[in-house]
Amino acid sequence: MSEREAGRRDRLRATAAEAGLDAVLVTNLLNVRYLTGFTGSNGALLLRTDGGDLFGTDGRYTTQASTQVPDLELLVDRGTVSALAAAAVRRGAGRLGFESHDVTVDGLRGLERVLADAADGGTVPELVSIRRAVEALRAIKDDGEVEALRRACAVADRALAELAAEGALRPGRTELQVGHELDARMLILGAEAPSFESIVATGANSAIPHHRPDATVLRDGDFLKLDFGATVQGYHSDMTRTLVLGHAADWQQEVYALVAAAQAAGRAALAVGAEVTAVDAASRDLIVAAGHGDHFTHGLGHGVGLEIHEAPGISALGAGRLAAGMAVTVEPGVYLPGHGGVRIEDTLIVTDDEPELLTLTSKELLVL
Repeated sequence: MSEREAGRRDRLRATAAEAGLDAVLVTNLLNVRYLTGFTGSNGALLLRTDGGDLFGTDGRYTTQASTQVPDLELLVDRGTVSALAAAAVRRGAGRLGFESHDVTVDGLRGLERVLADAADGGTVPELVSIRRAVEALRAIKDDGEVEALRRACAVADRALAELAAEGALRPGRTELQVGHELDARMLILGAEAPSFESIVATGANSAIPHHRPDATVLRDGDFLKLDFGATVQGYHSDMTRTLVLGHAADWQQEVYALVAAAQAAGRAALAVGAEVTAVDAASRDLIVAAGHGDHFTHGLGHGVGLEIHEAPGISALGAGRLAAGMAVTVEPGVYLPGHGGVRIEDTLIVTDDEPELLTLTSKELLVL
């Protein structure tokens, strides 16, 4: 593992050197995990462009750090970030990069004080935002990350299949009951945790994109929308399937067919070099042409990995192009307030050929 993380640090080191930085202070815990392998709740990394990186944590994690981060010099201090910032001064950093999206206003002022005190009348390092430089690296998954995503998707696929086979998705049960069983089944099948609070939405609730499950009872003739995922080795899967309980009315079949066509178009548009706005449009244009543009109220998809929502964002307001190794979702929806809604979502890997589909549950309209 240390060799993989060392390669990631070297890529960040190259970015930092290009920006004229002497060192970078990484404080976002998921970015620290990505660059070091450390999974504790308090850790930070001082990465130097000339090498000699320093990992910091507190006394609770000394043993864990020695196991997970054996290749870096360890600094143990309760004030982890402050101690690393002071170490940057002592080691001659003139321009120090920091994660401005992670550091609060008060935290920035604290950093400035620590640097000034450590300089002790000498030259105080200049703090320079690196923006989301680590997140940009994280957007491209390596083989190990893709395998973790495959496993996470497989857990979610199997959990849904087992619940459906056992009759757990039936009229008379509540959204909360289904959600709790779905989460529990993913844990039994090897997930560390659900990827997020599972969405179980039936009837009119299915028209609410991010409905939180409640005591609403599943009924014959209603849509049942399930948006959920599993976390494996820190990596998240994300899948939505919409079912019908009992009998599917004509309007339900029509809406489902539209969303299915839009989702297929979005998947087909996933290609290396494709603009994220063009991918969104490939799916959205079908829904707009059918007169439901106002009923598709969110972006087409997003990156997945150590976070359930990460770069790239695929939407009409997005920016950038897809690259090989990106893990993304494609999840168009049509939501008819007061009636019901459909969303179909997959997790896929962008490749030099066709995208690799990781969520394998059928997208045929399932009537239970």
